[in-house]
Formats: sequence, structure tokens, C-alpha cells
Amino acid sequence: MRRCLAVVLLVVAFAMGPAHAATPRTILVLGDSLSAAHNIPIEKGWVSLLQARYSNMVPGWSLVNASISGETSLSGRNRLPSLLAKYRPAVVVIELGANDGLRGLPLEPLKANLAAMAQASKQAGARVLLLGIELPVNYGPQYRDGLRAAYKGLADTQHLALLPFLLDGVATNPALMQDDGLHPTAEGEPRVADNVDAALRPLLH
Repeated sequence: MRRCLAVVLLVVAFAMGPAHAATPRTILVLGDSLSAAHNIPIEKGWVSLLQARYSNMVPGWSLVNASISGETSLSGRNRLPSLLAKYRPAVVVIELGANDGLRGLPLEPLKANLAAMAQASKQAGARVLLLGIELPVNYGPQYRDGLRAAYKGLADTQHLALLPFLLDGVATNPALMQDDGLHPTAEGEPRVADNVDAALRPLLH
């Protein structure tokens, strides 16, 4: 009788195990037009490209792209709590600050908003990857250096993973950038995906 029961339990565990292991875990991407596949097909954007890579992992990962073109750090901060409650992500990728910078907004509120988003994500049990951006040179070295330092300072103080420049290897190549000089073309998105993948993949294990 005991042997029969053990066999039954083993069969049940075997049947349930793979289904449980195959349940995708969630990565929440909160960003602006750089993550929302601006002016190109959504399936060509870096988030979709990473989804294709991560869906085949065991267990798989599901990327939720909550990015909106024009998003600022403040509007992202306001939206994040409901997104955390809805998706319960294991990892949150924060790609915000470009629109704050392009508008020349003060850096202190930006830093406060990013810090609040990182803290809320960690309190919800998620690991955090912060994606930094660089501004065009006409914004001047003081502001550009300050923005760069904002990302690094937050990553250091809150022990976050950091990709210093999302468009590294893309922004300086006109062939990979759209005519606005701000957004990658579809041809540039695979390099962006590679950049994020290198920083994100260690958080998935």
C-alpha cells in the first residue's frame, strides 16, 4: 500500500513539476519612446527582441512593455504602483529620464523620481535594472555630466544593476539612428537589445 501511494505521489509530482517550472516569470519594462519602438514596428523594438530570446529559457520569462512615448520620470513614478500590483514582476527595468533631460528639467526631481521607483520596485520584491541615457552635446557638459552622475549615484546607493548608456554603439552611428538623431532605426535595435541583455541576464538567475 505504501509503495502504491509513493508511486502515485511521484506521478503527481512529475505531472505538476514541469507545468510549474514552465510558468513564465515577468520582467516589467517602464520606459519612454526609446523602449516603445518609436516609429518602427513594435516587433522590431529591443523589448520584443529580448522577449524572443527569453521565452525559450527554462523557466521562461515574459516581458511586459509598459513604455509610453513622451513619458517623464514623474509620470512613470505615478504609474508604477498599479503596474507592480497588476504584474507582480520579478525584475523591473527602468528606462526614464530622457524626456526630463531633453526638456532641461532640474535634475533633483529626476533623481528623486528614479529613487522612488527603484525603492517601490524593491519593496515589491523585484530586482531592478536602471538604463541610463546620454543627451546631445548641445546640452552642455555640466547638465550632461549631472544626468550621467544621477544614474550612477542611484545605482551605487541603492545597489541597482546599471547599464550606463542604453544606446552605446548606436547613437554615434548615423546608419543606425532615425532622422531625428534620438531614436534607433529597426537596424539599430538588435544592438540595443544586446546592450540590455548583457546587463539584464545576470538578474534572471
